[in-house]
Amino acid sequence: MKLRSLAELKMLQKVIAQRAAAEAAAQEAERRRLIRLDREKRLFELAVGPVQPLVTARRVHHPPRPVDPSPRQRQLDEASVMREALSDDFDVETLLHTDEALSYRRPGLGPDLARKLREGHWSIQRQIDLHGLRTDEAREALGRFVREAHQQGLRCVRVVHGKGLGSPGRAPVLKGRVLRWLVQKKEVMAFVQARPAEGGAGALVVLLR
Repeated sequence: MKLRSLAELKMLQKVIAQRAAAEAAAQEAERRRLIRLDREKRLFELAVGPVQPLVTARRVHHPPRPVDPSPRQRQLDEASVMREALSDDFDVETLLHTDEALSYRRPGLGPDLARKLREGHWSIQRQIDLHGLRTDEAREALGRFVREAHQQGLRCVRVVHGKGLGSPGRAPVLKGRVLRWLVQKKEVMAFVQARPAEGGAGALVVLLR
């Protein structure tokens, strides 16, 4: 038990370090974006030197055209950080509980949490189906889904990763990656393999903070 607790502590420290690195990367991306915007605003001045605007009374003012409010660059930066933050090499095996079915709960949480989740104590409020997505697409889609569900106050969601019947060798490749990604998400408290009526071995029921 002591060795297992030590392994969980090391894994938790690794998760915290990865999260700190992701936050640092996001801050650095934002800093570079602000520098680029400032240089773009002063591009003419930097090219020709100091200038003095002409004074004229016959000036026609053209109001600026509205800009698309979608924060495209921020979304791209977040997607980049998400790819770096969710590692495919994360060792999740020591954190998984394999009793009658696969389950995971954050260190410090009791086994009753996984049992209640498996028994349907929380109703599933939303789901995402990752079938047919490439690895990078699935990683970004899952990260965005979990983040938005948590922001909207949802507690219980389902992640459908499939049983791998269409994969080479009929092995559930995406399932293993989804397990690693979910364990690294700070919003995730626990997850269990879905009941047969909810997708069975091809899906996970996830409890959010």
